Amino acid sequence: MDPRTKARQLTMQALCQLDVQGEGLFPELNDFFKENAPDDTVRKLAAEWTKGTWSNLPACDEPISSAAIKWKLSRISMVDKSILRLAVYQLKFCPDIPPKVAINEAIELAKTFGSDKSPSFVNGVLDGVLKKLQSDKQVEVKQ
Repeated sequence: MDPRTKARQLTMQALCQLDVQGEGLFPELNDFFKENAPDDTVRKLAAEWTKGTWSNLPACDEPISSAAIKWKLSRISMVDKSILRLAVYQLKFCPDIPPKVAINEAIELAKTFGSDKSPSFVNGVLDGVLKKLQSDKQVEVKQ
């Protein structure tokens, strides 16, 4: 498995745990990463993406809420929400990750960890988020 794919899996799982247990869990996440990833690169990426996503939660949740028409964030399954948060974090704050890669990886996570409807839901929400982000960038460039 690609190290970045494994790091995304661990990040999604860590975000689910943080959603349930709160920020007090952060010190224990290093043990979780060590137990589940022998590769130092995977652990570092997972820790970086987890901290980045969690510290930018409002900036990740807002576009999800806007794009998930007729869905309140509280109604989205924890797994789907964690996948979406990670993908939006990567779309907004990781310029080294191409948008297509972030979205495709999120869909693959949804296929592996979500329900039957998760992949299409994640794809639809992220498509809307990406269009909005691209539209906002075009407005910035014109100003």
